[in-house]
Amino acid sequence: MADTVIETVVADIRSGRFERTLAALTAAGAAVTAAEIYLSHDGASFGNKLMWWPIAVVPTAIPAGIAAVVSPRAAHTVLPLASAAIVVNGLQGTYLHWRGIRQRPGGLTRYNLEAGPPPFAPLLASLVGGMGLLAAVLRRESFTTGRAPTSGPLRILAALPVLPHRWRR
Repeated sequence: MADTVIETVVADIRSGRFERTLAALTAAGAAVTAAEIYLSHDGASFGNKLMWWPIAVVPTAIPAGIAAVVSPRAAHTVLPLASAAIVVNGLQGTYLHWRGIRQRPGGLTRYNLEAGPPPFAPLLASLVGGMGLLAAVLRRESFTTGRAPTSGPLRILAALPVLPHRWRR
């Protein structure tokens, strides 16, 4: 059984059928990333009003990713929009972090790189957005059995009433 599931997953990835799983991972990654951003920016007392932007933008991928798991239409409309906004916000944050490092006394020094705003952290948020963009261009996994998935992140969603009738038990 485990070999069959693993073989199916590997075959889906090789054939580009990874949309639902990557959409679910995007939603999970956005939740973790949004929490981390909030804690980091709260530690800096939200000293700049722009620090609130990723708190507002990154969580949009959570419902978008969940909707993309359930709906092919959402995977090609809502998820790419939310993901593109996250990528742009991450690039903006990278610029702002580097600007903040340069504005510290001493400018661009090793100490300021280590003690100032994390220079590459916003790019990690951009990766979450990139995952969502990639999910939007991949093909959907197909469950040929006509039953709900019995493993993986989609197993949790199988009990939702919004799923296609053939998936409900």
